[in-house]
Amino acid sequence: MKQLTLLLLAAFFGLFLVWPLAGLLGNAFFVVDARGVRHFTFSFFALLGENALYRTALVNSFEIATLATLLTAVVSIPLALLFTRTRFPLGGWLQPMLLAPLVLPPFVGALGIKHLFARFGTVNLLLDHAGLVPLRHPIDWLGTGGFSGIVILEVLHLFPIFTLSASAALAGIDGSLLEAAANLGAGAWRRFWTVTLPLARPGIFAGACLVFIGAFTDLGTPLIFNFSATVPVQIFNASVDPNGEQVGNAFVVATLALVFVFFLLVRRFGQGEAMSVRVAPTTAVTELRGARGWLATLAVGAWLLLAILPHLGVILTSLADRWFFTVLPSRYSIEFYQQVFTDQLTAGAIGNSLLYSSLSAFLDLVLGLAIAHLLTRTDFRGKAVLDAFAMLPLALPGLVLAFALLETYNLQGAWSWINPRNNPVFLLVISYALRRLPYMVRAAHAGYQQSSVTLEEASASLGAGRWRTFTRITLPLLAPSLLAGLVLTFCFAMLEVSDSLLLAMEARFAPITRAIYEVTGRPSPDSAGLACALGVLAMIVLGGGLFVGSRLMGRRLGSFFRA
Repeated sequence: MKQLTLLLLAAFFGLFLVWPLAGLLGNAFFVVDARGVRHFTFSFFALLGENALYRTALVNSFEIATLATLLTAVVSIPLALLFTRTRFPLGGWLQPMLLAPLVLPPFVGALGIKHLFARFGTVNLLLDHAGLVPLRHPIDWLGTGGFSGIVILEVLHLFPIFTLSASAALAGIDGSLLEAAANLGAGAWRRFWTVTLPLARPGIFAGACLVFIGAFTDLGTPLIFNFSATVPVQIFNASVDPNGEQVGNAFVVATLALVFVFFLLVRRFGQGEAMSVRVAPTTAVTELRGARGWLATLAVGAWLLLAILPHLGVILTSLADRWFFTVLPSRYSIEFYQQVFTDQLTAGAIGNSLLYSSLSAFLDLVLGLAIAHLLTRTDFRGKAVLDAFAMLPLALPGLVLAFALLETYNLQGAWSWINPRNNPVFLLVISYALRRLPYMVRAAHAGYQQSSVTLEEASASLGAGRWRTFTRITLPLLAPSLLAGLVLTFCFAMLEVSDSLLLAMEARFAPITRAIYEVTGRPSPDSAGLACALGVLAMIVLGGGLFVGSRLMGRRLGSFFRA
């Protein structure tokens, strides 16, 4: 049974991960001449540097990712320190709200933020009413072509991932080391730089890498801002251009190389010698009382209010019957929510997303349970390889995987049913499942580690077969962890962006995120309201999933977002 399971897992990863990525490399580095002979070439990569648009796209994506990472670090490290090292009023209520920005993809938030921070939007109107900035000279908050808006949205969306990663690292530091440094006369600032930061470096560095890659490969936000000079948008354009395959391959391989470089950096700089000493964390927690405590509460609350501004903008836009040159809508209506279920595109998209997400979550459950069982309950050669393949999709950008699947399975004839240009359902389910498989593996792995193997051995010794032992002993013990993983994989699949935009090319197959993008492209003045109403419904689904997952997994939820 073990050998058959390993064979099936090898076939799955080989067909839908290794082969597509290998095909990308082959198409990017080889060209076929008129005689059908393949020749090695760097010409497509040279084109990325020679073409002004491609060169600008590379520079812009690096700038967006770098700025987003630096700003996220400035916000996330203090937040992580505050929540792991101190107690302050309402802190227990505010901490779960750190996950709130994750319930909305940044490209949906762009719809709301554009209305709030436009040249004649809510913020500038408020400044004008207060007599601070006249409306005839409004502040351009979003920057040229929306560059600043993209960076802001990336920070507001990705800081929870950085904060969770940094918090997990800080929570594992032995407080006695900090006490020893204090006894030797080191002040708070020096303790931070010489003790805390080096010991927390793995989590901080891993969080920074996740934010950088996430911001670099985000496709939806630049599309909403019509900011085409970025790497993800150029890859998207290549996917719909029959003549753009080679340039798209070159961009995707360059992105893969970037991910690999960051993987090496994490391996090199994301490990510390002190962290190899396994000690029970005894970090002292400081009670912030009086003015200091309420100041911390005010600072965290103000930041969280800023972080959910895109959500508020989306909600207001979805309810606005009239919103023109006023701080808030002058008239409200639920018309757009009614239209979501009557419009052919949006109504169909809801059904499609429910189908794709349910199938992918079930596939993740089967695969994740099998992988976790093999990793925790059996011993075989290649265990580290299986673990690496199971975790790889967490660090692999969805844009890369989607483009690889699109090009690899562009098949005709008897296999045309798998071609996403004909019917993307099969590959959408596979792509969703691959992208969120690490969540289920980690959830099941945590469940197995918490359930003693002696219970299974006792069941076997009493004559119970493997299946009865699994259903009567193992499965009930794993149920909370599996349910948390199942909920998270389902909910995040509902709002998967890159896979949906690249693979679902026809409106009848569009999931929710693709439908939002299609609706925003309509010339109708009501398009933004309809798109935001669909976004709010998706927000409710994902928000509920994160709440359930956090209740079931507790602090272990943060490990899901660490590469």
